[in-house]
Amino acid sequence: MKKISGNKLLVKALKEEGVDTLFGYPGACTIDISDELYKQDFTKVILPRQEVALVHEADAYARSTGKVGVCLVTSGPGATNLVTGLATAYYDSVPLVCFTGQVSRHLIGNDAFQEVDIVGITRSITKYGVTVRNREDLGRILKEAFYIARTGRPGPVLIDLPKDVMGELGSAEYPETVNIRGYKPNTSVHIGQLKRAIKMLGRAKKPLFLAGGGVIISRANEVFTKLVEKTNIPVVTTVMGRGAIPTNHPLYIGNLGMHGAYACNMAVSDCDLLFSIGTRFNDRITGKLHSFAPNAQIVHIDIDTAAISKNVQVDIPIVADAKDALEKMLEYVEPKETTKWLEQIESWKEEHPLKMKEKPIMTPQDIIETINRMFDEAIIVTDVGQHQMFTAQFAEITQKKRLLMSGGLGTMGYGLPGAIGAKIGNPDVPVISISGDGGMQMNIQELATAVLEELPIISCIFNNYNLGMVRQWQKLFYGKRYSMTNLRSGAASRRAADDENFEYPEYTPNFIKLAESYGAVGIRVEKKEDIEPAFRAALENKHRPTIIEFMIDPEDLVYPMIKPGGTLEELLMDC
Repeated sequence: MKKISGNKLLVKALKEEGVDTLFGYPGACTIDISDELYKQDFTKVILPRQEVALVHEADAYARSTGKVGVCLVTSGPGATNLVTGLATAYYDSVPLVCFTGQVSRHLIGNDAFQEVDIVGITRSITKYGVTVRNREDLGRILKEAFYIARTGRPGPVLIDLPKDVMGELGSAEYPETVNIRGYKPNTSVHIGQLKRAIKMLGRAKKPLFLAGGGVIISRANEVFTKLVEKTNIPVVTTVMGRGAIPTNHPLYIGNLGMHGAYACNMAVSDCDLLFSIGTRFNDRITGKLHSFAPNAQIVHIDIDTAAISKNVQVDIPIVADAKDALEKMLEYVEPKETTKWLEQIESWKEEHPLKMKEKPIMTPQDIIETINRMFDEAIIVTDVGQHQMFTAQFAEITQKKRLLMSGGLGTMGYGLPGAIGAKIGNPDVPVISISGDGGMQMNIQELATAVLEELPIISCIFNNYNLGMVRQWQKLFYGKRYSMTNLRSGAASRRAADDENFEYPEYTPNFIKLAESYGAVGIRVEKKEDIEPAFRAALENKHRPTIIEFMIDPEDLVYPMIKPGGTLEELLMDC
């Protein structure tokens, strides 16, 4: 067989793996790869404005399509700029393959220009990482990278490519199969364990399903909904599991945890069987571990053996893909009599309904409910902060309306690039991002990417002039000492505090003028009655993004809230 360079083999591998989109930023160590990409027409190359955003775009592309997201960046700072995005994908089990350029092998370890040990740096936040040392190993490593990223518990894989290895001639063969010693993902369901769990379910008087992000990742929404309807068992979800069952379903209670609905947290505290699927039981949903689901036996289905009994000790562990396990369960489960249990849950809902206090001014709930009403189909992508929790509480998520966010890491700056990645992967679906004024500024340069790619995303900014979630903690638990959260603070604000004749500074930037400077459309909304017209105007923009800046009262707080170190029952309600 004719020999080809490593650069050519990489491009061949992308085609063999069906990679139709690559998010890349060039540099000296990857310029030869860029040259090979120029010569092909199968993989579309997206040029974002920074690697930090680039990896979020690939991440959201993967989450929204079910495909592997692919990144290409250069060595040194290009590679280190991936770190936050890799950790974001790792915590949320997103399949990524990230290629980083590297200096030639004889320079590695010599403090060469733009040389870092990126494999070492990212070892704890990637599923697998390796520097390719030999050209003859390149094909096998590329094949393994895609296989590892998408199988088992999905996750990010990093392949470091020394420039000289990629320029070397070698075999043009790309493997068809993978056989990795020590990596054999579980592909079956232990029927014995599953039947034990189903018997336990049959005996329970107050059973409760807890659905996590694993249900979404395995695309098990439809089969899970069938299971819930067959058994008549109510459901709570983690924030990442929202959408596992339509949020308007009569058996869906809501999200549990730190900002979960009162009825959800009470149901977890009172149930006698908690049947959990695809969640890590992290601290945001458990509160104090010793008081989590104190009356319940716990069944835990998860594809990752390491996640089971890691935080919460369970009674029946089942290592399996969520969809495979739920399909098997459907064959064996019987309907249950849960009328009294459902009546109890309904009384908790009536006692403390999940809603904000009605106000004459515009609230986050007003905005999100307008989205619910106006969009039958959409992908909603959030940043991280108060707006994220408002969205998780009030957004209607169904089979045609999906929710993407950074859950495990809580990455500010995810919203706008996430919307870009989702829109590129789903060009015919409306995509809405919801960000705070703080998170929006972390990757606002990606407006250029959205404009040049002609992406009609609708980017909502909830502007309360503050880093809202931290300010909320400062108000409730730190005596209203608002340190480092006012986004108008600086020399001018300090001067205004000392001189009553000096005018307090306006908010920087002016988001409307900034949007227009990028070639996007900017709309500012200050009144309830202007919310729907703003979205209608945004929908008229078919080939460019729209920013809608919603002016929000900084005193709008996210309730309920579990105070730090509290239990699920120790909820702060709106006060």
